[in-house]
Amino acid sequence: MKKKIAVLIGGISGEREISFLTGRACLKILKKKGYKVAEIDAKGNFVKRIKKFKPNIIFNALHGKFGEDGFIQSIFEAIKIPYTHSGVLSSMLAMDKILSRIIFIKNKIRVPKYFNLKKNVKLNLNKELKKRKIKFPIVIKPINEGSSLGVYICKSVKNFKINYKKLITKYDQIIVEEYIPGKEIQVAVMGNKPLGAIELKPKREFYDYRAKYSSKAKTEHIMPASISKKNYKQVLNIALKAHKVLKCKGVTRSDFRFFKNKFYLLETNTQPGMTKLSLVPEIASYCGLKFEDLVMWIVRDASTNR
Repeated sequence: MKKKIAVLIGGISGEREISFLTGRACLKILKKKGYKVAEIDAKGNFVKRIKKFKPNIIFNALHGKFGEDGFIQSIFEAIKIPYTHSGVLSSMLAMDKILSRIIFIKNKIRVPKYFNLKKNVKLNLNKELKKRKIKFPIVIKPINEGSSLGVYICKSVKNFKINYKKLITKYDQIIVEEYIPGKEIQVAVMGNKPLGAIELKPKREFYDYRAKYSSKAKTEHIMPASISKKNYKQVLNIALKAHKVLKCKGVTRSDFRFFKNKFYLLETNTQPGMTKLSLVPEIASYCGLKFEDLVMWIVRDASTNR
């Protein structure tokens, strides 16, 4: 008998709509392969719906808060149903841009200079930037969002204040970091093997939410990334190291900037998108792995105690 798979989709984060795209793309493959599949929106009493369906596996197609920060994973562990992607601790660490960077620095992985800023804490921005040796432009963003939600590039103190007000009404803490120009390189890791590195050339100011998910944004994808063989191998190794030090499982995607012959790791994503514009399927396809084979590998990799 074919296994029953619950595809967890939607949720309550700012990336809800993207989760529907990811989940339904994967669900289509699972149905094609003959699995008995249930699409379950992860809001309200969704645990009751999971238990009623009695799946053998949960395919986690959620993005953002509660979907990839360890919260939903702790529920999967509690109900003891095998699930895909990373476990509780690795999901929580990867989603938190402060904690993950502490781990990256400890393991000699280069990241942009940064500091965190908590709500209601008075700040002399120029003094803080001077102390950290950070110059404008700077990047400000929430410490635990994905899909470039709430990311602003600030070119002056005035610009910072305007964007900071937008963020601090919604978030208790943000990260302030130096802006690294250069090439946008993203690397897919599958299990304990780096698949490949893709270069992105957005027409917009940076690879933001629209550049990621709208074909109208016309972001140029260069696969493989146009860097030397030596650098290509190096960035694959750094991504694999990040995957391992965070103790990730399944598939991850690490996002880099390449500037003056140095790679800067921005973050590692434990729930990378699986839409028609998503990068992991594109990288996998270049490496000879069809989308359906990628989905099936993720399913076979599912377990508890992740």
